[in-house]
Amino acid sequence: MVSSDNTGSSDEIVIIRYNAGNILSVQYALERIGAKATVTDDAGRIKEASKVIFPGVGEASTTMAYLRERKLDTLIGSLTQPVLGICLGMQLMCRYSEENDTQCIGIFDESVRLFHPLTGGEKVPQIGWNNIYDLQTGLFKGVAEQTYIYSVHSYYAETGSQTIAKANYIQPYSVALRKDNFYGVQFHPEKSAGAGEHILRNFLNGSID
Repeated sequence: MVSSDNTGSSDEIVIIRYNAGNILSVQYALERIGAKATVTDDAGRIKEASKVIFPGVGEASTTMAYLRERKLDTLIGSLTQPVLGICLGMQLMCRYSEENDTQCIGIFDESVRLFHPLTGGEKVPQIGWNNIYDLQTGLFKGVAEQTYIYSVHSYYAETGSQTIAKANYIQPYSVALRKDNFYGVQFHPEKSAGAGEHILRNFLNGSID
């Protein structure tokens, strides 16, 4: 079993339930590495969890409306245990998204922009394998520079002081962000084979500072 340090008041790992896709695939990925996670939108269980994962695939503005209606945006921003945003989850943890002019949760200072092809050969969305570099913090402990991960996205987070890993598609962008106890990855660790499983283990084991 993957161990979990008790930074919340329980040892439970929680995946936040909301109106986004890809949530169950993250749960199944955790099961593959020996971790049991609960999918819930219950505020008490989320607050008490030792680790919180905020994944998602979807559209920014309707998802933020859903989160605000249920006060999940405020809840996520108030969490003090380690939190990992994945794909849309990471984008919604940023300050702003160009996708339908959306004000997001604002944990990360970066803005989320639409990819604009520079030539006729670049397709949006980016779908498939890409290498990551400039890896920082223990979230990437044991992950080699230029490791390949799997991504599906039309929007990207800009690079800045909170960038802890980069990828390059059309231009360099933040493939991972960190602020305090909050982490975000643009790629899908649940679809990134051994590298993705390794990153999930690092997060769950607390090997991230």
